[in-house]
Amino acid sequence: MIDVTLQNFETEVIAASMTLPVLVDFWAPWCGPCKSLGPILEKLEIAYEGRFKLVKINSDDEQQLASAFGIKSIPTCILMQGGQPVDGFMGALPEGKLREFLDKHLPGEHELAAQADAQEAQQHLESGDIHAAQARLADALATNPGNDDIRYDYVKLLISTGQLGEAAAALAPGLAQIPVPLRFEALSQWLNAMEFAATDLRGTWTLEQFDQKIAENKRDFETRFAKSRVLMAHGGWTEAMDELLEIIMRDKQWNEAAPRKTFVAILELLTPPKPKAGDQIPGKTAGGIELAGKSAIQEDPQAALVSSYRRKLSMMLN
Repeated sequence: MIDVTLQNFETEVIAASMTLPVLVDFWAPWCGPCKSLGPILEKLEIAYEGRFKLVKINSDDEQQLASAFGIKSIPTCILMQGGQPVDGFMGALPEGKLREFLDKHLPGEHELAAQADAQEAQQHLESGDIHAAQARLADALATNPGNDDIRYDYVKLLISTGQLGEAAAALAPGLAQIPVPLRFEALSQWLNAMEFAATDLRGTWTLEQFDQKIAENKRDFETRFAKSRVLMAHGGWTEAMDELLEIIMRDKQWNEAAPRKTFVAILELLTPPKPKAGDQIPGKTAGGIELAGKSAIQEDPQAALVSSYRRKLSMMLN
C-alpha cells in the first residue's frame, strides 16, 4: 500500500497502471467506513500476490485529485488500468464483494502464466532465438488458448519460418470466430500465399517471367495476382501491393474482390503493433500530457508506409 499525493500520482498511479491494475482508495481520517475498508484492502493486496497494486489518497489533503475523479463520498475506490479508470465502487464493501470486484478485472493464474511465457518469447525473438521463442509461445497458447494476441504472434512466427501445416492448425480457432478478426484473416491470406508459392508451378517463376506474360496482356489478372502472392511469400510486400493496385485500378470486383482483400491483409500485417502496457507514447508523459517545446515526433517509417498505401487504395476505390 502506498500513500499517493499530487506529486507522485503520475508515477504511482498512471505509469504503474500501464503494467499492473492499480486500485485507488480515496479516504479521510475522520471517515468511519474508511477505517474498516482499509485493512481489508491491504489484506487482499497481500492475498492476491502482486496481481494488483493498492494506493491510498487522502481526499482532504488532495482535494485536486479528488475533484479530478469526481469523488462525492468516501470511501470510494477506483480501479485504474492502462492509465484510465475502468471501474469503481463506493462504500465499505465486505471482503467477499471486494473479491468479486477484483476477480472481475484481474488476470487469473493461467492468464498470468501465459503472459509470462509470451514476454519470455518476445525476449527470445529479440535475441534471435527463434526455437526458444516458438516453444514459449506454444506453452503460452496451451495455457491460455483464448488469448488472441498470443495466437496471432504464434501463427505469425510459424508462417514466417515456413511451418505452414502447424500454422494452419493453430490459426483454425481464430478463423472460427464470427466475425473473423481482421488480423486472423490477414494471416490466412499470408498463409495461402505461402502455400501457393510452395505448390503452384508459378511459384518457381522469376519476376521477369511474370512481367513478360503481363506485358502481352495487361489485363491478365490471373498472372498479376499470382505474381503478387509469390511476392508476398518472399517478403516483397510493397511490390505485391503495387501489383494488386494494378488489378484494382482496372477491375475492382475481379475474382470477388480478392486483390482488395489481399491488399487489406498486407496492410494489416505491416501495421506496427500498438504500444503495449508500459510503453510510453513519444512526446507525452505516461499520463498523456503533451511535452513542451519542439519535441517533434517523427512517424514510424513502417506506419508511414502503411498510411501511404491506405491512401492509394482509397483513391482506387473512390
